[in-house]
Amino acid sequence: MTARKTRENLAGWLFVAPVVVILGLFMLAPILMAFWVSLTDWNGQGSPFRSGVPFAGVDNYARLFTEEGLARQDFMTSVRNNVYYVAIVVPVQTVLALGLALIVNSRLLRGRTFFRAAFFFPSVTSSVAISVVFLFVFANSGAVNGMLSLLGIDGPQWFADSRGLLHLLLGAVGLVDPEAPPEALTSGGPFGLSWWDWLSGPSVAMTTIIMLVVWTTSGTFMLMFLAALQDIPVSLEEAAMLDGAGRRQVFRYVTLPLLKPTLFLVLTLGLISTWQVFDQIYVMSQGNPAKTTLTPAFLSYQTAFRSFEYGSGTAISFVLFAIIVVLTLVQRWVMRERTGSLRHG
Repeated sequence: MTARKTRENLAGWLFVAPVVVILGLFMLAPILMAFWVSLTDWNGQGSPFRSGVPFAGVDNYARLFTEEGLARQDFMTSVRNNVYYVAIVVPVQTVLALGLALIVNSRLLRGRTFFRAAFFFPSVTSSVAISVVFLFVFANSGAVNGMLSLLGIDGPQWFADSRGLLHLLLGAVGLVDPEAPPEALTSGGPFGLSWWDWLSGPSVAMTTIIMLVVWTTSGTFMLMFLAALQDIPVSLEEAAMLDGAGRRQVFRYVTLPLLKPTLFLVLTLGLISTWQVFDQIYVMSQGNPAKTTLTPAFLSYQTAFRSFEYGSGTAISFVLFAIIVVLTLVQRWVMRERTGSLRHG
């Protein structure tokens, strides 16, 4: 039996060996090479592995968290922007995708194929093309401001307005004057930014990008929810309705619990994709105005390929990679807890 098991293990390794080699050459090796670059002060001239490249150690990482300077300020600004971006995009796109899936899955809806394709169409369209269209739609004389003017509203300069939504909200209700915030909020704060900066909320410019991303990504997640809805036996919902449950009760106590695995998947994919946002930032704003649309992914590109600080730029990308890994581990932990509770139940 031992010899047979050894042969089976050897055969298995032989079958997976091509994939292991390909992943090692085109994934693991580049990651290790990039990690080495993050420990150097390579400026892009020559090979980063030659002996003359200055070795920086963890200084590139320390500069992002502990050292006073522009590098930490820009990185923390990008993290702040991305946190607000994630906090809005992920819940909104998840709820919208679930709502669209429920509409398309309704047996009373006619032309379900048409609506399914219409809702999914933005997801398969080039993000660059849609971003350019949004630039025209939200221009100062664009369609959005034109519609607002019909209602007597003077629309903002969407892509030139760096004001934070929370600052505007606090000013609107009269709690804080955005032009003269309290000294307690501006005098100190963590990681080189004041509390007033951390509490800014997404800028008006970032809000337009958020609307774009929600519109283009909801269709993909709609299909995931739709597939899960179609796997739910109709007999379960009919049995619940025969027991006197209304449509809302059926959705809350029957449909939604059965959608939890798909819901966790959508939330995890949403978190990962929102932390990696780059295309829309590159096309629509380049991190402006006043760095309120700057994100870690775009900052990594900007630092490496425009400032030629490849070590610092790669360090930013590895910090972003760590954030994504942590989020993935949290998702796995949540799924494990849920699976364990189902087994014990």
